[in-house]
Amino acid sequence: MFNLYKRGTLREHFAVIGTSRNKMTDEEFQDAVRKSLGTAKSDKDAEKFISHFAYEAHDVTDKAHYKVLKDRADELDKKFKLEGNRIFYLSLSPNFFGTVAGFLKTEGLTDSQGFNRLVIEKPFGRDYDSAAQLNDALSTAFNEDQVFRIDHYLGKEMIQNIEALRFGNTIVESLWNNRYIDNIQVTLSEKLGVEERASYYDNSGALRDMVQNHIMQIVSLLAMEQPVAFTDVDIRAEKVKALRSLRVYNVADASTNFVRGQYGAGNKQRAYRDEDNVPHDSNNETFVAGKLLFDNYRWSGTPFYIRTGKELADKFTRVDVVFKKPLVDIFAFPQNANAPLEANVLTMFIEPKAGFSLRLNAKTSGQGFQTAPINMDYFVDAAGEKATPEPYERLIHDVMKGDGTNFSSWPEVSYAWKFVDQIRKVWDLQQPAFPNYTPGSMGPAAADELIQRDHREWVYRLNQ
Repeated sequence: MFNLYKRGTLREHFAVIGTSRNKMTDEEFQDAVRKSLGTAKSDKDAEKFISHFAYEAHDVTDKAHYKVLKDRADELDKKFKLEGNRIFYLSLSPNFFGTVAGFLKTEGLTDSQGFNRLVIEKPFGRDYDSAAQLNDALSTAFNEDQVFRIDHYLGKEMIQNIEALRFGNTIVESLWNNRYIDNIQVTLSEKLGVEERASYYDNSGALRDMVQNHIMQIVSLLAMEQPVAFTDVDIRAEKVKALRSLRVYNVADASTNFVRGQYGAGNKQRAYRDEDNVPHDSNNETFVAGKLLFDNYRWSGTPFYIRTGKELADKFTRVDVVFKKPLVDIFAFPQNANAPLEANVLTMFIEPKAGFSLRLNAKTSGQGFQTAPINMDYFVDAAGEKATPEPYERLIHDVMKGDGTNFSSWPEVSYAWKFVDQIRKVWDLQQPAFPNYTPGSMGPAAADELIQRDHREWVYRLNQ
């Protein structure tokens, strides 16, 4: 928010009320804000920003507390001339989302003359049924276009670049189909373990924590058709159509096309089951790899391979688009023993570095005729990185504008849960052989076997 303030997006007409159960004065809360900014009281710009922050101790289950919150909001509305525009940001257990939304409505906090928008953090439910119940609870107080389900991955620069790459370049979009693309790979690799999130993570796992939201959102952007216009309504509509065509596996296919893993001890890292607040017999997965299939005209027969996990070789997110090889390799004639042509690969580097790389085949220098792969690279430079907004900075700005492009709609969430629930249902019936991968690797051997069965391989692999 301070970045938005410094850029001029937020200036005078805003206020923030922080809430929690703890009792705190406005001054104490402002001290906490100052500490988070790392600024001194001599920084006049920061102090002006901090002066817009207030605090109210609040029990979300106590109806009476909402009257206090309303009075404070009305007071700040007049002080900073906010015209009744309100954003309610819920970063708490999903069990309370419906309770809070209901009281905001019944106690008059949404009765102001301006707009009312509700921002909620993940997880949005634990499965389809709980997500549907949660959505029904929210819908009693807020319309769908007022609800912003925030996913910080959708605020990343290179995730948003997927649309620019596809729909801004004829040379790319004309090849973006099953005639020319052999497979697409999405990798979200985390180097760290569960750390202080063990209690939450052991009740969630990689499937719910990463696949249902982040990965499904990325995949929907890669798979969707071109929208009629670049608006949140049209983009969401195409993402939903793509997710509707995603094949929901039966028991046999789910077992074949998805694998899970849990890290053991190694490389000075203790096993997941030995982490603090993790049961010693936990069967929670810390790694997932799978194959997704879309039953539609554009993607029929072209698999999307995904993988994500903790305690892997490095921290990065990337998308690798593997194009089909020429039907006939005219350079593979015996007399020069030329190596077979490699597939063209378009790689989108999401993080930590941001950019694109296109792998092509070219003739090597020298006598004879040999081919070898070369890379055409583009990476965001230091100046570009400095100008790039942080994901939450970008998304909070979008909420202020009322732009839902980079937020998950309920239909998107529902189709993602229906797909993931089937995988979870199958896994709950099976006893996994955990632990099955070493920290510092790229997951269990089964993840490589998954793609090798299709006579393919991961583009990113260790010791390549």
